[in-house]
Amino acid sequence: MSHRDTDPSTACFRPFDPQRDLQWVHALNQANGDKLSFLSTEELLELIASASYARVSDDCMAFLIAFEETDLYDSQNFKWFRHRYASFTYVDRIAVDPRAQGQGVARSLYEDLFSFSKRRHKPFIGCEVNSDPPNPASMAFHRSLGFEQIGSAVISQGQKSVSYLARAL
Repeated sequence: MSHRDTDPSTACFRPFDPQRDLQWVHALNQANGDKLSFLSTEELLELIASASYARVSDDCMAFLIAFEETDLYDSQNFKWFRHRYASFTYVDRIAVDPRAQGQGVARSLYEDLFSFSKRRHKPFIGCEVNSDPPNPASMAFHRSLGFEQIGSAVISQGQKSVSYLARAL
């Protein structure tokens, strides 16, 4: 069965396993580095070790990494949420292999994160989407999941603008 034959509602996600997943997760991250940020394998392992949520699809086509307010993470965007909210889950990055895009995998990963965060009594999920340079596909996707803009910032020494989004749980 190919990934296109897989029903996204039955997609299986599991915790990141460095032995099984580091190579393909790193490659997928780097392929999307202009939107996510480029990381060395060591930086990726450190990021995942600090995250409350790091899950991958069983078919090695997607991953999502998220943090809670108590996690140790030095991201400017994460800190934006931490300075404003006492409790939340923050999506740092999600990536889907181009061969699986449009199949509902990202939506299913988010649904898994929503369930995870509800069990942990988080009031909302936060994330940022690039607004300059724009990422209209990501903005449309997040809006379709019920995310709304709650703020914005100019980052990276004025080289990039982001919109901060949130979805209540």
